[in-house]
Amino acid sequence: MGVIYMGIMSVIAKRELLYSMKGESAQREFTVNIGAPCLLEKKSVSFNFDPGAASCTIEFDGLRERSIEVYGIDLIHALQVAVDIDPYLRGMQNKYNFYWNTGEPYFE
Repeated sequence: MGVIYMGIMSVIAKRELLYSMKGESAQREFTVNIGAPCLLEKKSVSFNFDPGAASCTIEFDGLRERSIEVYGIDLIHALQVAVDIDPYLRGMQNKYNFYWNTGEPYFE
């Protein structure tokens, strides 16, 4: 059974890119979606946090990758962590090559 795609309720930022599987030349489109940050609730996570802590979801629409939930000390910090997508894409470089929509490599 495959991963069920539910999608982010409120996308507030996105970046459209291309990718190819390692060893292949065909480039395909995908989108990195950043969801709106939201305050954490006691029952939503299994760790302790201070009041005002927040989370933000990063979704890779078009890649067979799970969404990533990131956390911050407040709403702005969670959003800041989420929009810095390069570390997450670098972590996938063993599987994919990434490109700008012009076809130029995303990482030099």
